[in-house]
Amino acid sequence: MDLVPALEEPLKKVLGPPTAKVMAEHLGLHTVGDLLHHYPRRYEERGQLTHLADLPMDEHVTVVAQVADARLHTFASAKAPRGKGQRLEVTITDGSGRLQLVFFGNGVHKPHKELLPGTRAMFAGKVSLFNRRLQLAHPAYELLRGDGEGAAETVETWAGALIPIYPATAKLESWKIGKAIQTVLPSAQEALDPLPDNLREGRGLISLPEALLKIHRPHTKADIADARARLKWDEAFVLQVALARRRHADAQLPAVPREPRPDGLLAAFDDRLPFTLTEGQQKVSKEIFDDLATDHPMHRLLQGEVGSGKTMVALRAMLAVVDAGGQAAMLAPTEVLAQQHHRSVVEMMGELAEGGMLGGAEDATKVVLLTGSMGAAARRQALLDLVTGEAGIVIGTHALIEDKVQFHDLGLVVVDEQHRFGVEQRDALRGKGKQPPHLLVMTATPIPRTVAMTVFGDLETSVLDQLPAGRSPIASHVVPAADKPHFLTRAWERVREEVANGHQAYVVCPRIGDEEDDPKKSGKKKSPEDEAEKRPPLAVLDVADQLAKGPLQGLGVEVLHGRMPPDDKDAVMRRFAAGDTDVLVATTVIEVGVNVPNATAMVIMDADRFGVSQLHQLRGRVGRGSAPGLCLLVSEMPEASAARQRLNAVASTLDGFELSRIDLEQRREGDVLGQAQSGARSSLRVLAVIEDEEVIAEAREEATTVVAADPELTHLPGLRTALDALLDEEREQYLEKG
Repeated sequence: MDLVPALEEPLKKVLGPPTAKVMAEHLGLHTVGDLLHHYPRRYEERGQLTHLADLPMDEHVTVVAQVADARLHTFASAKAPRGKGQRLEVTITDGSGRLQLVFFGNGVHKPHKELLPGTRAMFAGKVSLFNRRLQLAHPAYELLRGDGEGAAETVETWAGALIPIYPATAKLESWKIGKAIQTVLPSAQEALDPLPDNLREGRGLISLPEALLKIHRPHTKADIADARARLKWDEAFVLQVALARRRHADAQLPAVPREPRPDGLLAAFDDRLPFTLTEGQQKVSKEIFDDLATDHPMHRLLQGEVGSGKTMVALRAMLAVVDAGGQAAMLAPTEVLAQQHHRSVVEMMGELAEGGMLGGAEDATKVVLLTGSMGAAARRQALLDLVTGEAGIVIGTHALIEDKVQFHDLGLVVVDEQHRFGVEQRDALRGKGKQPPHLLVMTATPIPRTVAMTVFGDLETSVLDQLPAGRSPIASHVVPAADKPHFLTRAWERVREEVANGHQAYVVCPRIGDEEDDPKKSGKKKSPEDEAEKRPPLAVLDVADQLAKGPLQGLGVEVLHGRMPPDDKDAVMRRFAAGDTDVLVATTVIEVGVNVPNATAMVIMDADRFGVSQLHQLRGRVGRGSAPGLCLLVSEMPEASAARQRLNAVASTLDGFELSRIDLEQRREGDVLGQAQSGARSSLRVLAVIEDEEVIAEAREEATTVVAADPELTHLPGLRTALDALLDEEREQYLEKG
């Protein structure tokens, strides 16, 4: 039976095919329900004006303002040689600033008649810069009449004093979306409420139909607050129910318990360790071993600061599984990282990694590497070692997921740098066990608690927040290359000093610099920053050349980037790890997992082009030994810019969790939740992951209770419908397979 026919009605039947097509293509809205859940971004008040003073460049904006001045200019042009070309320049103001609107050619007649001084209107267009002044060229506009002709229609359309401003596009202005919503708003009465009655009443929340009416047609600010409070609960609760159902289903799955032998491989490995594990490593290891000993699959997220020793914890878990007769697979996002992990695991294990070889220890196993670029013979041998069980541990890239790869008895999957893998990939690897294997997901990007509850809510979380003993602090400084060029000169002197003291350095650039990377040749559009600076981001190949001939002349300089053949990349990394190279000029290919304790300095060029978390990750490549680390963030952006503020924040703290909060506050919510695992747009529209921590935590508890009592949600049809609607197929799949 169709539960909510009115809300499932296709928009093309209600609004007509042309409007519906634009809504589907540009906003992803297909049904009446989709449109009702397209909430205003903010509201304008008739008596209050928007801030024209801080309009963002190159963005599509909607402003409410008053015409201060309008002038029609006539000029000669190629198309109108007799001086018949026309340009209308309109200046609008909102009390905070002024903005120029420009109309050309045939487009001047209507605005020339309508945009008279004193007229108030909504204007929408893309902000551009002309003669050092902000302007909107050919903006769309809607007059806001206060009285007289059209007043009834305007009052009806904008419903009271608050004007909703909707997330819009160049093809569909905010007021057109508003008019479409007015058309479908009566259907809101038929919206099925996803919240159980006792939950809604217990928390004093308004009903869903009332919330939809109030968010789109508020009469007071209190209406907006009531509607948002209610809709936040919907989003938090529905998402947490999906995750709670996933956890509940996982708890029903069978898995082989894997307990380490007291005198096995793990014990032999621990005896070899030249240091003691940190308290944090011991605590997290215990959580993992307890999970591995149960008869349903572990699903654990291990997040740890850069350099906190996650790999050590993961290796001990893998050894425990090998002890118990199983195999462990570690999935790394890049070949460089897979090779690096393989090398460090073999080094840490010594003769314990030489199973079946002369000189191998009694309990030894084989540790194999599997990547896409391996030679045929090595690959065949690796596949054979896996299927016979000869290899207890395999470390590899996506190549592990291919159909040809078969395991003897896969007991544990470790996924490194979770955010780089799609769900299907993780799922394919998990499907290779006789029973579902245990899963350990690692990330070095610290995730605020609320995001962990929202994005990784189907995983239990362990946090490593201590650095191993002997790790050194890292000093970070911003180098303002444009304002103070001598600071950059000093930066290269510091690199030479580190090398003179027997250490090594990284120089990181945002671009490779070969043909394919040239925007003109590749057809790629330049970013606003590139346009503003009139130069492309600095490139590895150019910078390496300049340094070798200039400030770092005489030092051993090598390059590393993602488009090099895998063998070349590996050779470069080996030389750098062995200390044969003084300075490695690289792209972010070194961002995770690269471990060279002798590297003490890092210079990040055009640092403003990297995200906060990425800078923190990169910085974690130095200070890994006993000598102090140095990270220099080079930028040409002006002191007052947002980009410089971001760099100052990174330089001021080594606390990844603090930085991840800053990062999240500066980025749109969807960037965080629209993970690579799900191409779907974020299902969160009013819930702000950082600010609404309390709502998310409470919703998680309520969801767990509801699902425990009724896993299939048989008695909550409204909640089932909301699950289907809010979590579109791709996102449902992401949660299903988490």
